[in-house]
Amino acid sequence: MQLQLEFIGALLLVLALLHAGFAWYFDWRREFAVVSLINRQMMYVHTFFIALAVGLIGLLCLTSAAELVGTPLGRRVALGLGIFWLARLLTQFFGYSAALWRGKQFETIVHVLFSLLWTYLAVVFFRVGLSELVSF
Repeated sequence: MQLQLEFIGALLLVLALLHAGFAWYFDWRREFAVVSLINRQMMYVHTFFIALAVGLIGLLCLTSAAELVGTPLGRRVALGLGIFWLARLLTQFFGYSAALWRGKQFETIVHVLFSLLWTYLAVVFFRVGLSELVSF
């Protein structure tokens, strides 16, 4: 499991860095030109803090995988992260309209890949978090 967490750490650092290009890729300058200043700034600020949180989770996994697996506190943190990523997985299906990806090849591939990623993250963190309670 330690190796899985280290791999996840690297994946999450890449994901955090990808957030830096969101404004350009999604053309936020044009898209948000018509919204109020507070709404525009909330998108930028929330995206920054999501990237920061994802990056810090990645660093935690890279630097403290042994502690996440081998200590009661680490397993509790992992359980919390499992809940977090499960919520993200559910949001993939219930928070976004299928109209955003259905019938569009690239968007469908991205939807499937991220659904698999959120599933992988949730399963690994739950396995670590519940390892004392359930023998896998």
